[in-house]
Amino acid sequence: MDGNRFDDRPADLVLLGPPGAGKGTQARILQERFGIVQLSTGDLLREAVAQGTPAGLAAKDVMAAGGLVSDEIVIAILRDRLAAPDCAAGVIFDGFPRTAVQAEALDALLADAGRGIVAAVSLEVDDAAMVARITGRSTCAGCGEGYHDDFKRPAVAGVCDRCGGTAFKRRADDTAETVSARLAAYHAQTAPLIDHYAGQGLLRRVDAMAPIDEVTAGMAAVVETALA
Repeated sequence: MDGNRFDDRPADLVLLGPPGAGKGTQARILQERFGIVQLSTGDLLREAVAQGTPAGLAAKDVMAAGGLVSDEIVIAILRDRLAAPDCAAGVIFDGFPRTAVQAEALDALLADAGRGIVAAVSLEVDDAAMVARITGRSTCAGCGEGYHDDFKRPAVAGVCDRCGGTAFKRRADDTAETVSARLAAYHAQTAPLIDHYAGQGLLRRVDAMAPIDEVTAGMAAVVETALA
């Protein structure tokens, strides 16, 4: 497809998956292939704060006080971002929604904008294998490209394939105990979302334990089917 669209409908997708399932990698591939923009709520919050938008200033005050940013503020930031020209072809929601209430708020936001979710993709994982996968991962400090000690090493040891950087970092909380706890929390929190999108006929499941190219093929097939 190389960025071309099938019709004029925005390809708005929700990407579900626990830490380490490959959401970031797959979102970047879909962005390059279909011209749809990855929207990570964490990145959006930081951008809104840096830009000093009304929603960003509200988020800054909450975060400065050590509180959690409300759904209303997140929705306001998403509303601002969706109005940007680069989002016209569609977006991938990564990290939001996390609850059924947030999913309903997102549905309402998109409906107001004349848009809607075309598919919610659940990257399915095996928890035991996922612990091994996460504890061996690292990222390029320059561009954020992900790597793994066993599954995805740079072509040249110590040099990022994407940007040529030589600095890599690991998350301090990528330990077996912490990862197991995060997976358990993810499954508990995501169950209502699975029901929400399944009830709308929008849920699609992709085996995230398969090789990366097979996962990519499965993700691309979901988008192509949704837009056919």
